[in-house]
Amino acid sequence: MKQLITLAAFFSALFCFSQTNEIDSLSLQLAYQKQDVSKVETSMHLIRALYKANDYKKALMYIDETERLSKSLNYTKGNAEANYYKALIYASKNDYFNAIDNYNKSKRLYKQINDTLGIAKINNNIGIIEIKRGNYVSGLENSLSAIKVFENRHLREDLSSAYNNLAEAYFNTHQIDKALEFNVKALNVREQLRDSLGIKSSTKNIAMLYSMRKEHRKAIEYYENVLRMLNPKQDQALRGEILPRIGNEYLQFKDYDNANKYLAEGLQYNRSINNKDGMLRTLNSIGQLNLEQGNLKVAQMHIAEAYNYAKGTTDKIEVLKNYRLLMKIDSTNNNFQSAYNWQRQYFSLKEELESQDLPKIPVNTDSIKEGMSSSIDDFDDISSLEKNIENENQVKKLKAISYILVAAFITVLTILLLIYLKRKNTLRYTQELEEKNEQIQIQNEAILEQTHHLEEINKVKDRLFSIVSHDLKDSISSIKGFLDLLKEDSISKEEFNELIPELSENANNASLLLYNLLNWSKSQMQNLEPSPEMFNIQEVFHNKISLVEQKVEQKRIVVIDESQRDFVYADKSMIEIVIQNLITNAVKFSRVGDIITISNRSQNGNALICVEDTGVGISKENLSKLFKNNNFTTIGTKNEKGTGLGLTICKELVELNKGRIWVESTQNVGSKFFIELPKSKISE
Repeated sequence: MKQLITLAAFFSALFCFSQTNEIDSLSLQLAYQKQDVSKVETSMHLIRALYKANDYKKALMYIDETERLSKSLNYTKGNAEANYYKALIYASKNDYFNAIDNYNKSKRLYKQINDTLGIAKINNNIGIIEIKRGNYVSGLENSLSAIKVFENRHLREDLSSAYNNLAEAYFNTHQIDKALEFNVKALNVREQLRDSLGIKSSTKNIAMLYSMRKEHRKAIEYYENVLRMLNPKQDQALRGEILPRIGNEYLQFKDYDNANKYLAEGLQYNRSINNKDGMLRTLNSIGQLNLEQGNLKVAQMHIAEAYNYAKGTTDKIEVLKNYRLLMKIDSTNNNFQSAYNWQRQYFSLKEELESQDLPKIPVNTDSIKEGMSSSIDDFDDISSLEKNIENENQVKKLKAISYILVAAFITVLTILLLIYLKRKNTLRYTQELEEKNEQIQIQNEAILEQTHHLEEINKVKDRLFSIVSHDLKDSISSIKGFLDLLKEDSISKEEFNELIPELSENANNASLLLYNLLNWSKSQMQNLEPSPEMFNIQEVFHNKISLVEQKVEQKRIVVIDESQRDFVYADKSMIEIVIQNLITNAVKFSRVGDIITISNRSQNGNALICVEDTGVGISKENLSKLFKNNNFTTIGTKNEKGTGLGLTICKELVELNKGRIWVESTQNVGSKFFIELPKSKISE
């Protein structure tokens, strides 16, 4: 091992010596050259060497001299490259304003000599700066414009930087598929370059993106590839991160044996290197594993230990996971006050993280570009001024001719105006009569339309309140029957404890129905018109999922939340009723172990919402009965009753909000209910 270290030190010293020798040789050569283009080229070689050696002070000195010489020789390429390296140095110092300023100067010079490669390199570097500053849209535009040139010329190192740059920008703008695509491209180029550090970074990024897409087996494949590449001495922290991540991927599809194997190895390894972030991640996953297997005391021990590490970490994602597990532990132990406190901390941190995820654009670079363009346009202003002086005499002659033409035009216009006014008076009276007739006809049609609209609204109200009152009656009757049994001492303590979940569910349903009913009666009782607003559909999903958690746990249903933060323009109360009905129906018709997936995405400028289940499905015969005024209903997989709102009301509520609803279902395979809603106000 000592020999390897000595050899590495020798090669490092040899490299530094050769680099210093090259700089000295170029400096000496530059001192004896004439003031011509060859001296500019030698100077640029020296500037590149100084830049690679991080000697920015000397590099800037030679850049200024090279720029002056290039201007005196009218050597555009030398001037462009001098500005390019000046921008690189400013960018390395995080002085982005001066960096972009010099990049723009260099780009204009490259355009004069049609140097497409120089322009592409500048665009790629501007893209890197914009992405570092949080201006992801501009960064994407610049990097994408550079990639085609790099690909055509097979510039692998530039492609590696550009692909990785784009992958980061797409990830930060929540375009996971695009981020995955460009990480894969970056990995292929880095493998050709044998860039071991870049290969590990890209492979890890791909694994994390597959995990976010719920493709856990692909994520495991890439995580294990990273493990095989790790250096035992240099990559200890990365190994401590990867081991629990693999264990957590196995945990996602209930492969507890493999999950336990990797998590146990990860815990032991992270303890050995005292990696606190790695221990937090591992203990959280081990706690979740034991919680799912019913080992409550073991889970509580690991989650409590994870909390001690969570207090001193910057990994907010794992802190959020720890809060959720602590909330679940206390809730299982009936320690509801403590569970409520953890829940409050969980949602507070979650809101903070969601606000941090929003892209930030701190500086508008348009003003920089405008300033630069105005400075170079001064030369154009001088030439245009000379042309104006030469044409001044011709302008004077044209003025005299234009005065004569204007006078003739005014005379003709006056005659035409008199003719027009006379004709207008004759037509005005007939037009007024026609307009009055049209207004009366429009008013009559509007009255008829309003009458028809009111009749339809009254039918919807009657049907809605009929269904709501029916559900309230069922829920309250169930609660009353339970209380009567309790009053008459007709049930034992054990039976009492068994009936509590059902009583709680009935009470929650009744409370929610009353809440919606009161809101409607207060704000919409007169005309049942929607009151649209912009709201986050993901929040509605999360609120409604929490209402069915107990039923989900009873049936051991797996709920996959693929929802995204997205806004729709609709009546929030109406859409909450629709979402609740669809989620409740999905739980109702799912069997033990089935999967419910909730998702939303943009389609044709609208928000497309999907509630999918792998339950019993709907027969072709019954599909035709849905969304009709026939009160059609069926019993759930455990004899559950519906929420009472009905798919007929759901259809009418969605259509009132300018949307549409439909279903795709196969018997014994599952159902997909789709809702399409506008994302902004629709002009009439």
